[in-house]
Amino acid sequence: MSAKATLTYAGKTHELPVIIGSEDEHAIDIMKLRAGSGLITYDDGFGNTGSCAGGITYIDGENGILRYRGYPIEQLAEHSDFVEAAYLLIFGELPTQTEYQEFDDLLTDHMFIHESMRSQFESFPDDAPPMAILSAMINAAGCFEPALRAVEEKRFKESAARLISKTRTIAAASYRISQGLPMNYPRFDLPYTANFLHMMFGMPNKDWTPDPDLVRAIDQILLLHADHEQNCSTSTVRMVGSGMANLYASCAAGVCALWGPLHGGANVAVIDMLTRIHESGESLDSFIAKVKDKSSGIRLMGFGHRVYKNFDPRAKIIKASCDRVLDKLGIQDPLLELAKKLEDVALHDEYFIERKLYPNCDFYSGIIMRAANIPLNMFTVLFAIGRMPGWIANWHEVRNNPNGRIYRPRQVYTGPTERPYVPIEKRG
Repeated sequence: MSAKATLTYAGKTHELPVIIGSEDEHAIDIMKLRAGSGLITYDDGFGNTGSCAGGITYIDGENGILRYRGYPIEQLAEHSDFVEAAYLLIFGELPTQTEYQEFDDLLTDHMFIHESMRSQFESFPDDAPPMAILSAMINAAGCFEPALRAVEEKRFKESAARLISKTRTIAAASYRISQGLPMNYPRFDLPYTANFLHMMFGMPNKDWTPDPDLVRAIDQILLLHADHEQNCSTSTVRMVGSGMANLYASCAAGVCALWGPLHGGANVAVIDMLTRIHESGESLDSFIAKVKDKSSGIRLMGFGHRVYKNFDPRAKIIKASCDRVLDKLGIQDPLLELAKKLEDVALHDEYFIERKLYPNCDFYSGIIMRAANIPLNMFTVLFAIGRMPGWIANWHEVRNNPNGRIYRPRQVYTGPTERPYVPIEKRG
């Protein structure tokens, strides 16, 4: 017998089905609640609302667990790469050697963008935000793929590969244009992440190859950001896709949602915070005291997470990568030393321990990107490149749901009640 929950309101009892997920998560199904009782639920910010049943990513925030399609993020970060993780998220299983090579070949085949788009890049002002360019140009790229905009299922793999591949090319081009530099063509001899760094920093007539340790570190950042359940941008992609919008339009909307400083811009905020402390010469004791004082308006960026009430599992991986890369390359970054000291202070202070404010993945990812000479305004762009497979996987899940319908949340109306229209000459 299926589980039921009972709701009693206004003297009437209503039975509601309980859905149990594969990880023993229990959720009350309220889809028919309004029809039977006239009630809707209220959950401002959707903090405790399951908007869908999804099989892509599992998070246990209490215990610091993150899994892609059942695979622990720690194992994927150690043994896999971004391309393989993208395949896993989108198609549900780790690829065989043949499947990996075929998908990688598709990424290589579709890494160029249409030459007509070059003039569109040049139409943006030099100081245009790269995320604005990325969103606009992803939509524009869809205009050059009319046969794929409808995306028949048999061509979905090609469509996914096209978008993942072209996103890095668009991102690198937006940076080059902002610097007044010529756009670099991608190279056939470089894998996905190394090719992106080549397009960002390679110079004509110079045999420039990105450092393999930095490539691995950046690739790992992309992998760790590839999906994260129903966050702001992923929920946006699903919302837009539920209206039958095409893959390009839906993911361009995801870029816009990711742009906000409370979502994709968090690692930028960490670097800004560390820079302010370093340049001001303020002691950490003084800074921590201000953080504890709510009236100061000072926040400890890069600590705590909306979902994780324990240590962010991605943070442990990125911290180890950060230490390893900077040590091997001999990079002395004062912000890294400051970050380590700040982490140590916070982790041993009862104020932060009681509130379970542990470092999240944003705390160290910015240091690695600084080591790779990636400018601050490109940090969120890298996040978008990494998150693209997750967006595509979620878009595909929505489109292939046989019981799917357009997403349409309700609201609790708090505005004026009915009132008569008053002609303009009689309004006092």
